[in-house]
Amino acid sequence: MMNSPIYKFFLWLYALFYVLAGYNHFLSTQVYYVIIPKWLPAPEFLIYFSGILEIVLGLSLLFDRTRKFAALLIILMLIAFIPAHIYMIRKAPFMLGQITVTPLMAWLRLPFQLVFIGSAWYYYRNPIN
Repeated sequence: MMNSPIYKFFLWLYALFYVLAGYNHFLSTQVYYVIIPKWLPAPEFLIYFSGILEIVLGLSLLFDRTRKFAALLIILMLIAFIPAHIYMIRKAPFMLGQITVTPLMAWLRLPFQLVFIGSAWYYYRNPIN
């Protein structure tokens, strides 16, 4: 099962998601300032740090030796991002780049975090050996 093409396809897709999301922190830096709660210090550092973290963890998912630890860190990272999602809900409606984030859109982001956490948990519990 774990060496199946389906497992590998979704693993690569999940890893690519994080690498691209991390890269976007450098490509669209200004957009992220809008969703960082004002009470958090050093927003620029947090934007770049979280981008680097997402890239490194995404790549680390691709290696058997680091997959389990990367998946655990992704879970912790996603939990750490929850205040930003709550901030988005409280702030909506607002512009995120060229997209108007409505209250409904902000609320719908939360269940996706559970999906991403569940996916990381799956790779934590089922690393390829």
